[in-house]
Amino acid sequence: MSCENDVFIWKKPLLCLISFSKFVKIQLLSEGQPPPYPLLFLADPSKELIDDYLRDGNCYIATIENVLVGVLILVEIESNVLEIKNIAVDSSFQGKGYGKQLLQFAEKIAKQQGYQKLLIGTGNSSIGQLAFYQKMGFEIDHLKKNFFVENYEEAIVEDGIICKHMIILVKDL
Repeated sequence: MSCENDVFIWKKPLLCLISFSKFVKIQLLSEGQPPPYPLLFLADPSKELIDDYLRDGNCYIATIENVLVGVLILVEIESNVLEIKNIAVDSSFQGKGYGKQLLQFAEKIAKQQGYQKLLIGTGNSSIGQLAFYQKMGFEIDHLKKNFFVENYEEAIVEDGIICKHMIILVKDL
């Protein structure tokens, strides 16, 4: 175990506790602790897919004085590639920089664990997220055509746009 800048790191699986300020704490969801589904559903309405991500990866929760403000699921998809499968901030805490902190956390974990790329996918209708991820240094890499049509029973509509395709963004580390 090592400690650097308030980050406590163990070898894979990814285990980390980080404090971005004296108020925000991001830590691995404890074994036996129920996943924060209401928050996870903000980013993905499919419990089945969320359960797959939880089984295959690591779920981190962001809290302020024991109040849940955000969640993040990281999954290794290749030996040198880590993917953000779910990232969400409670609506009452949005617009205050917590999403940015969660992305920075994911990047720090990925770098510390030796990954070369960090991926994130979002829907073609998620205009705000596309802009945000690009501002955070992610670049559009490719498109998974009809991903949402083929993997979700009900149509997803954001700002009047039907979500059909997943846009994959990548950040080289």
